[in-house]
Amino acid sequence: LQMHAIAGDNEANLGRIASAATDAAAGGARLLIVPELAVTGYGAGENAFEKLASPASGEVAARLSAIARKNGIAIVAGFAEQEGNVTYNSALFTDGLGTNAVYRKSHLYGDYERNAFKPGVPTSVMVELAGVRLGMLICYDVEFPENVRHLALAGADLVVVPTALPKGSSGTFIANHMIQVRAFENQVFVAYINHCGADDNFTYAGLSRIAAPDGRLLAEGPAEDETLLFAEIRPEDYAKSRAENT
Repeated sequence: LQMHAIAGDNEANLGRIASAATDAAAGGARLLIVPELAVTGYGAGENAFEKLASPASGEVAARLSAIARKNGIAIVAGFAEQEGNVTYNSALFTDGLGTNAVYRKSHLYGDYERNAFKPGVPTSVMVELAGVRLGMLICYDVEFPENVRHLALAGADLVVVPTALPKGSSGTFIANHMIQVRAFENQVFVAYINHCGADDNFTYAGLSRIAAPDGRLLAEGPAEDETLLFAEIRPEDYAKSRAENT
């Protein structure tokens, strides 16, 4: 879901994720991905995340798990994670059936993020869904090639990247070129899912992308407006590409 989150309103954003989960499941999807900090809104303000944050096994995780279970669909969602007196920019995977995994963003972008969050320790967070091995990164992490390579070497078929890409020439370049290159150079699928619209602090690029191992785009979002993108992730269809580009 390329999403227009409401900054600072967990309840509204969880409601939007719930409605998207229903639509995605009705369309045959097994996995719904929403953007970086989709639950809180990325532009909530660097001083707001501590108040909006939830533990990895707290209310936000419980709500997302319930949405997943109700709709029979797994979810990857960005949220502000609280552990003790530390806040992380995190993404939660939940299948609603007891499998939860949390990834913490390791490369924080700019003073806004560095003032609000502690960086996570770089690590490979991997889960399996319907026979597809899935690894997680968040936004700026994907711009460092070693992060995607690390997941590929760990056996990932699909790298999911909730993001908050700002509008501008660099954002357009990342969406139109870098995501496909990351997919091709590692022979993996990359799902890069962004916000759209604007809040009081940021204007977002949209341009969500789902790229295949051969570098082709399977789905792409517009620069404006919410969009529910669908793509079929079939690693076996790219055996030839993987054999040619080892």
